[in-house]
Amino acid sequence: MRQLSISILAAALIAGTVMGQDWAKARLEKSPRHLEWVKVKHGDRVVNCFIAYPQVKDPATAVLVIHESLGLTDWVRGVTDQLAEAGYLAIAPDLLSGAAPGAGGTSELGGPDSVRKAIDSLPSDQITADLKAASDYVAKLPTCNGKVAVAGFGWGGSQSFRYATNDKELKAAFVFYGTAPTKLDELARIRCPVYGFYGSKDAPLTATIDKTAALMAQASQMFHPLVYGGPGGGAGHGFMRTGEAPDASEADKKLHDFAWARWKAELKKL
Repeated sequence: MRQLSISILAAALIAGTVMGQDWAKARLEKSPRHLEWVKVKHGDRVVNCFIAYPQVKDPATAVLVIHESLGLTDWVRGVTDQLAEAGYLAIAPDLLSGAAPGAGGTSELGGPDSVRKAIDSLPSDQITADLKAASDYVAKLPTCNGKVAVAGFGWGGSQSFRYATNDKELKAAFVFYGTAPTKLDELARIRCPVYGFYGSKDAPLTATIDKTAALMAQASQMFHPLVYGGPGGGAGHGFMRTGEAPDASEADKKLHDFAWARWKAELKKL
């Protein structure tokens, strides 16, 4: 639990600016792609998921997008749209589905404090089951070629690493400023390459990379972390989101652009 709290603490420090994402919502409203909400059911759970469809002729690889500790925000939905723009089918489950009154999720919880509290209380097994259900759903769509990768940001980055230990069908895991499981037997279950994206000013997370790399090597796993320095001493936590904002710093914008280019290059190889 301690490893996940790093991302949650970082998110708490910038919560005041995160929830105001009019720029992200405006971008979504202008998207020419088909975007929709679907309800994915498994057992007695109903998970609200946002899907973005690419405008391509052939079935596409899918990306399972795991949101930050502030839930399924407009920016996260925007990430799915950007993946669709690049030619990929993207699905983002609201892992807080059912956590609010009336079976609501992120948008019904009333703000960042309530969302973070709800995130912190999510059972690990439920998270895994929700992600697996969303992955299975998107993999079976006629617009999907059957290949699924996972990606997450902050808290979701940690969850994407953890989910890779629980789904042997994944083709790749993309961990944006998230931590890794610390048990060797868990890491040994991974069946795909893991790519890490970190900012040099995100010290709590960059300090974990060497240990993670050593454990992954011991487990004979493929782990490709990259810490970006860049202008002004580098970027900090959350650069994929802050690098898109109208007031983005030069460092965050450059790392955002670099990370997207790297991400799409690796997706193209799947």
